[in-house]
Amino acid sequence: MRIKPWAAMAAAVPLAAGCVAAPQAAAPAPAAGGTPASSEKVSVPAPGAAATPSARPPRVPAGTTAAWVVFDRRQRAIVAHRNAHRRYRSASVVKILIAIDHLESHRTVPAADARLLRIMLRSSDDDAATSLWSRNGKGAIIVRTARRLGLSDTAPPPATHPGFWGYTSLSAYDIVRTYRYLLDRAAPRVRDTILGHLRKATPCGTDGFDQTFGIPRAVPRPWAVKQGWSGFGAVPTIRCRPAGQAGPAVPAGPAVEGSAIPGAPIPDGSAVVGAPISGGSISLVARRAAGTGVPDYGRPVLHTTGLAGGDDRFVIAVLTAHPAGGTWNASVRRITQLTAALYRNAS
Repeated sequence: MRIKPWAAMAAAVPLAAGCVAAPQAAAPAPAAGGTPASSEKVSVPAPGAAATPSARPPRVPAGTTAAWVVFDRRQRAIVAHRNAHRRYRSASVVKILIAIDHLESHRTVPAADARLLRIMLRSSDDDAATSLWSRNGKGAIIVRTARRLGLSDTAPPPATHPGFWGYTSLSAYDIVRTYRYLLDRAAPRVRDTILGHLRKATPCGTDGFDQTFGIPRAVPRPWAVKQGWSGFGAVPTIRCRPAGQAGPAVPAGPAVEGSAIPGAPIPDGSAVVGAPISGGSISLVARRAAGTGVPDYGRPVLHTTGLAGGDDRFVIAVLTAHPAGGTWNASVRRITQLTAALYRNAS
């Protein structure tokens, strides 16, 4: 993902004492094949309920904002959650929605588009995502897909940044719901194409970043993953290489926060991606983000999402925003530790 800011299931939960409530959304349209969006209700443990020591939620490091949902398909219940409906900028996680929309909007997919889907989903290729995003209506993709899947926290990029697909807003709750849609309701060709690619996610993204953080590093196989990262520069300090290959460190190049074009002017007076903003104060970042319509604008984000366990037992979404100027290695360590603890508690 060359410019990481843009590169970017449980069913409805009842509003009851001790439950996480999903915001109200427009009634979802029928899914592909005419199946209406599920109205199943899944019980969520009370946030304040006493937890056994083995199930105590992981500690979130200071300066990091984290949200997660873990859904156990065997129990048909959410077994862990935090900030389930908090919106984050999607980074490349939105590529799942781009793929769903493309496959459900086209009865047949030409070989060239199949190649785009493959590299976009397996290796998180940004150019492939931009091609499909531009051809299929940009933000209209998100509007259509959110309505079809009943994603009440998901919204397209702000009107001022229509080309920035990574500025899509979404939540851990909606991501889990999306995976459940693929598993339980999507047409077989849509399900098999998307999950088939995510089961074969490559260790390295096409931009040189290492994709093996979070689920791939913390959870034993089998798994299927879609990762997202934004705000760590145009290229990593050390470029990811397939096993058995070595190479010199590659200095990180400049990338513009919120820009969809390499070398484009820095919008809204923002700083270079990955660099501290006036000392890296999170409160200052929040003030600058006000009015952009982009969650955590100015802060690096790192997300790990997917399926884990035999028969895809667990659906996991862990979303994180890190201090301005935060490093890749420190952010990877934080999200991987959180993911490992969540999986350990759920298993």
